[in-house]
Amino acid sequence: MGLRNRRRAATPVPEPNLVPMMDVVVTILIFFVLASMAPKAKMIKNVALPSADKGKVEETLPDPLVIGINKQGQTMVENQPIDDLAMGQKVVEYLNKNAKGAVVLKADKGLQYEQVVKKLGVLRDVGGDRVSLALE
Repeated sequence: MGLRNRRRAATPVPEPNLVPMMDVVVTILIFFVLASMAPKAKMIKNVALPSADKGKVEETLPDPLVIGINKQGQTMVENQPIDDLAMGQKVVEYLNKNAKGAVVLKADKGLQYEQVVKKLGVLRDVGGDRVSLALE
């Protein structure tokens, strides 16, 4: 009797149920078959692509008007000393002549920053947002 009880108590070997797995495989196979047979997306043919020779030509910007301040605090335009009134007239003349021009203030690094800011303020009053400070 002990032998029979041992056989009944032993767990049976599980048998894999292949039907659900086959359903999944067949569904995936059908999807890929239908996807490959579906009409391709509308193929675009005979399209005229843009070429580089018909592109927009960038216009060249004029050279900026460079105004310098030397170590002694003198304002220089084209290596000639100039006063603030003449500098303002020169800037206005340059900006009227060059609509896309810019004015650059180039100051010596040994100057006090207060002098540079004052000169930059004068230039901004005349040239507006087309005035900038040159940096190294």
